[in-house]
Amino acid sequence: MPPHPLRGFIASRRRHAAVVAAVMICSTAVTGQDGAVAGGAPSVPAPQLHWSPCVQDSPYDCATAEVPLDYGNPGGRSIELAVVKRKATGPGRRVGTLFFNPGGPGGPGTVQMPQNYESFPREVRERFDIVSWDPRGIGSSTAVNCFENPEAAADWAAGKPAGFPVGEKERATFIAAYEDLVRRCRQRDPELLSHVSTADTARDLDQLRRSVGDPQLTYYGISYGTILGATYANLFPGKVRAMTLDSNIGPGAWTNDASDDARLTTFLRVGSDRSAAATLDTFLDLCASTTTARCAFSAGTPEATRDKFDRLTERLRKEPVDTWTYARTVADTVNSLYLVSGWTDLAGRLQELWQGRTPEPAPFPPAPPVPDPSPYLGEEQAAAVLCGDSPNPRDAGAYPALEEASAARAGDAGRFWTWATAGCTAWPTSPDRYTGPWDRRTANPVLVVGTAYDPSTAYPNSRAMVEELADARLLTNEGYGHTALLNPSTCVQEYESRYFVDGTLPPVGTTCRQDTPPFSAPEPSGGVATGGGGMAAVVS
Repeated sequence: MPPHPLRGFIASRRRHAAVVAAVMICSTAVTGQDGAVAGGAPSVPAPQLHWSPCVQDSPYDCATAEVPLDYGNPGGRSIELAVVKRKATGPGRRVGTLFFNPGGPGGPGTVQMPQNYESFPREVRERFDIVSWDPRGIGSSTAVNCFENPEAAADWAAGKPAGFPVGEKERATFIAAYEDLVRRCRQRDPELLSHVSTADTARDLDQLRRSVGDPQLTYYGISYGTILGATYANLFPGKVRAMTLDSNIGPGAWTNDASDDARLTTFLRVGSDRSAAATLDTFLDLCASTTTARCAFSAGTPEATRDKFDRLTERLRKEPVDTWTYARTVADTVNSLYLVSGWTDLAGRLQELWQGRTPEPAPFPPAPPVPDPSPYLGEEQAAAVLCGDSPNPRDAGAYPALEEASAARAGDAGRFWTWATAGCTAWPTSPDRYTGPWDRRTANPVLVVGTAYDPSTAYPNSRAMVEELADARLLTNEGYGHTALLNPSTCVQEYESRYFVDGTLPPVGTTCRQDTPPFSAPEPSGGVATGGGGMAAVVS
């Protein structure tokens, strides 16, 4: 779900390496446990995967899977899924295939799995082939693309405010831009738009499982990938071997408890505004407690550093620094809280703005050795999934009041997160969105990982995931940033490895800590000082 290091969504978010649904079938046919469609329709054959090196000398193999556009009509139009694999490295017996979804919605797995491969626990890399894919509608798969050419897409993006709208004039421009986007999308490929739900992707995932020959699914989903995992677990409960859901979205928050009458946006239900505000406060507190050599924005005390941030944003409202407006700066700040490793760079950009200088944007990660390391990832791709699946207010006039209410409880972060789904006002609802139930008994228990200071998927969502699934265990990561995968904890990784390899769950109430605290000093050897990783079973 929400943005990066998963793919970001509608509110002009900068993408990070990594970035992050579920669905009761509202159509007449329901996919069965082994790819068959209930009601007498023929079984859908598993796609054939013809693996070959993605590019010359690449350690990754690529393939293309052909699947039905509509599982209720498997003999109709087919679409293609771009798939990537890194073989188990050994030593030790290979266990099977681990499928990975990097979140979003809209995260291209063919890019983000290779970018983040080294973040997977060592034993997982040794014992599993790791496979990811661009979900239907995304990236290098059959993709939602509502523009004639890249120039038209760039012109559309440049025509709306960066970050989120400020003031009545910008709000009108912002809403009009997304109404125009929906019109374009309806004209280009309305049939595809109707079949990019999370439920459709869960069915694709089961087809991929069958293609690699695994009798049950082993899966790792982060952010939006947790909703995909929960959906799969309830559509195919007997096929769950092991499933880790990291940085969760509460299923009831995603579906608005199965109601279409949405008075709050998806991310306000998830609590992203409050969580981002709490993480920002912690960023400023920790910045203040160290030296300016480690955090350039420090003003010496937490109070002074918070005041400095408030004065900076107020000043940018009146006088931007080049293209760095108030809204762009807030969006950059919230997005940059995702990766603790980027907090020092964020502090440097804020200090540059404080001094009236134009900062350098955060760098993009290096391109992985795959055929298309930079596929088209227009905002319509994420919107097609999120807006189709998760109810949001249909009246654009409701957003200013929601913004003020969120700002009252979460400050600047509330403004950012309120407008993140404004593009959904005119978007068609998916005919196949899944709304539950979420409590179907799975063949094996699910491991749920939640991070305390997560600027996107608030920690209470992980508790909600455990409560709503039939059989799940919570592992708490006392740390910062979005996902434990991308903000590593040796403790979390060791528990995940044991669970993936042999199904052993952490004890009830287990809490881990992050390896590297924010603003850590480099060690003389060039390494990084650690801060409390390792196995630690703490009963909460």
